[in-house]
Amino acid sequence: MDIFGEALSDYYYKGRAETLWLHNSYAEPEEMPVDVFFRTEEDMPELELLALEYSRGKILDIGAGVGSHALMMQKQGRNVTALEQSTQACLIMKTLGVNKVINDDVFAFRNEPFDTLLLLMNGIGLCGTIEGLHLFLNHARHLLNPGGQIIFDSSDIAYLYQDGDLPEDFYYGEIAYQYEYRGNKGPWFRWLYVDWRTIADIASAEGFNFRLLHDDGQDQYLASLELKK
Repeated sequence: MDIFGEALSDYYYKGRAETLWLHNSYAEPEEMPVDVFFRTEEDMPELELLALEYSRGKILDIGAGVGSHALMMQKQGRNVTALEQSTQACLIMKTLGVNKVINDDVFAFRNEPFDTLLLLMNGIGLCGTIEGLHLFLNHARHLLNPGGQIIFDSSDIAYLYQDGDLPEDFYYGEIAYQYEYRGNKGPWFRWLYVDWRTIADIASAEGFNFRLLHDDGQDQYLASLELKK
């Protein structure tokens, strides 16, 4: 079930969406704003605009949503391909005018290599777990040209445990989520928030150089991983 895609479709085709709930493994369900996925350049935070500036060459926008970032880069004359798992989101992207849209899971994706893999709105979270992060970086090496890079943002969510101890049996940034829309619930899935020191160590072990590009001072950061020569 494409619960996420149903909410996007209602918002785009009907002009409004009902509440998209996001159940999680640490607190009460939260409302996921759907309009945030339809942002224009004027609505994008500094961190995302900076990420687009650092993106170079042939770009793969992973987890592209409805293509807000891909459209912006495309209008700038840049070579960008949007990769998205939600079929309904891909249909919206095509309607909006994104030229290159691929409906696939990144772990199953095989194509000619790119110069930049872009994962925004904590897109690196699709790795799910620390083990999944290792698997993703190993896979990413085959999606990149020599000297290619991964541009991503993430957050250190240690603050969720400020009133207690960090978990001992799993990394504290591994969260479970479930979408609910119009009474229908999708499957639970894992999502990863990773602090930059942890990913810097993992990246080095997987053949990447880590570079911290921006820290907003509120636990969110932007970084790049460049293939070691």
